[in-house]
Amino acid sequence: MKTFEELKSEIEALPHREYMKLSHWLSERDWQSWDEEIERDSDAGKLDFLIEEALEEKRAGNLGDL
Repeated sequence: MKTFEELKSEIEALPHREYMKLSHWLSERDWQSWDEEIERDSDAGKLDFLIEEALEEKRAGNLGDL
């Protein structure tokens, strides 16, 4: 496996178009990972506090209708 420094040098040498493709792919991969983490946390109930927080704000009149 290549080291980070080796990969970094190769990435810096990429033509702009290839660099942009790589950048897009990495961004999409990162967002997919984030989405999966949010889904796991939601399924595990770790985000339930957000619903309760929003309902409390609504009851207190601090939120308007969408």
